[in-house]
Amino acid sequence: MIHCPPATRSLARFVIGTATLGLLAGCAGPSGRGDAIANASVASTGTDLVIYGCTPAGLTAAITAKSRGRSVALLCRDGHVGGMTTNGLGWADTGNHAAIGGMARRFYRDVKAHYEAVGFKGVATSQSKTEGEEDAMWVFEPRVAEAIYLRWLKDAGIEPVFNAKLRLEPSAVQKADQTIRSIEMLDGARYTGRMFVDATYEGDLMAMAGVTFTTGREANAVYGETYNGVQTAHSEQHNFELNIDPYVKPGDRSSGLVPLIEAGPPARDGTGDQRIQAYNFRLCMTQDPAIRAPLPKPADYDAWTYELLGRYLDAGWRHKFRKFDPIPNHKTDVNNYGGFSTDFIGGNYDYPTAGYERRQQIFDAHRSYQAGLLWFMQNDPRVPADVRASMADWGLCKDEFVDNGHWPREMYVREARRMVSEFVMTERHLEGQLPTPRSVGLGSYTMDSHNVQRYVNADGFARNEGDIQIHLDRTYEISYDAIVPRAAEATNLFVPVALSASHIAYGSIRMEPVFMILGQSVGEAAVLAIEKGIRAQAVPYDTLASRLRAKGQLIDPVGGKYVPGGS
Repeated sequence: MIHCPPATRSLARFVIGTATLGLLAGCAGPSGRGDAIANASVASTGTDLVIYGCTPAGLTAAITAKSRGRSVALLCRDGHVGGMTTNGLGWADTGNHAAIGGMARRFYRDVKAHYEAVGFKGVATSQSKTEGEEDAMWVFEPRVAEAIYLRWLKDAGIEPVFNAKLRLEPSAVQKADQTIRSIEMLDGARYTGRMFVDATYEGDLMAMAGVTFTTGREANAVYGETYNGVQTAHSEQHNFELNIDPYVKPGDRSSGLVPLIEAGPPARDGTGDQRIQAYNFRLCMTQDPAIRAPLPKPADYDAWTYELLGRYLDAGWRHKFRKFDPIPNHKTDVNNYGGFSTDFIGGNYDYPTAGYERRQQIFDAHRSYQAGLLWFMQNDPRVPADVRASMADWGLCKDEFVDNGHWPREMYVREARRMVSEFVMTERHLEGQLPTPRSVGLGSYTMDSHNVQRYVNADGFARNEGDIQIHLDRTYEISYDAIVPRAAEATNLFVPVALSASHIAYGSIRMEPVFMILGQSVGEAAVLAIEKGIRAQAVPYDTLASRLRAKGQLIDPVGGKYVPGGS
């Protein structure tokens, strides 16, 4: 579903690169013509660049702008920085290492420099995903990632504003015509700026500013794609490898379904829906007694929640350790693997556009589900004895997330809102079928969606739908036009995370190294817009490209070797 500013609903054409695919229900508004921003200068108490969101994109945007002599307000929703890079995603989803330059490359170089200086245990060179004499290291502990980012901010002279949550109402964003003037936080603090960046995973600032966005999966017909929409035929991985009965009384359809299965079959393949690919927590775990903390039992634990998994284990499935990926010092980045795992399939459908209270409920439900899953595997007599024994010595890490019970502070929001701008990145751009103009960074990772729903197939067995993993044999460009809204909606806003892309294209773009890349490019673009007093959409691309290349940013296709990650 496309979400439009209320005053601008109409029929409009979606432009895909240089092609237009059909007359669709979209949004249109004033032409936004004219490069100069009316009354571009702000009061002396304002800030050049206001960045909402301390994800890797927010950090690199802030540091880049500060390095150009611009004032920056960096607003963090909680008390920490780094997004998923500092919240357990230590087995980096890099794709092609050769496609990562600029500040993103600097981060992984700093990771390697850290471990070369202090040493580490438990990870072989091959597991660090570093080939030969490569200058970077691609696996790391969460606390090390956060320490690197905090040092970067300190060296840049940037003091983040912590616990600054945007008021999730359109009135929180003050605009003059299409120019954002200020934004208001829940505590009443208001930040005035010349340029703004929405660096959140959820696209909250973008939405409150009246920018068109979408959620869920487009139908394949919308953008002429193959892997969008409902995908039962292509969902071969992370699915049930054995036939598992889903009914409360096995074989009795009238008895109802066990938990965590949707009633009714999926829609026809390729049709769109509002479902969201599954979230989880990327747990940092260990078997080392010196640093191990026990896994918590949720207060609301109910073994029946995991009945489907119990039946799967009874049938002989034993591949639970496939995504306990090793990071330094005997720790792991634990990710989803298989038909029933850490992804809470179906538990997040209303998260993208929900308010803070509802999001907290979803967060708590995900934590309870995942903690309960681990407790079930370790302790419940329903679980086969060999599985309980193999899980017995796993725990959380005492030296990670010490202010949060050693549990990651952020849930892995793989996808939420996605902007719909004048240019939409699709699978056709990623695969090279359509040109991508005005590149500001490269991507290379597999087009990757986690499962979206669990259902009962025609034969009466549990199945998952939505997991898509389409390997790309090339690096691809990401367009500048995909990170700026339509000029008719916001002339001084950049969106490097919840950018303009289809669901399946976003499945590749959504990786943390890419967010660092796009954040740096946004920082340079915002500075250029301020220098010239022009709207974001009118930034001279040749000048921007020159500045990016001078700072080591890679914006032209490269060769190199693809390296799997964890997604």
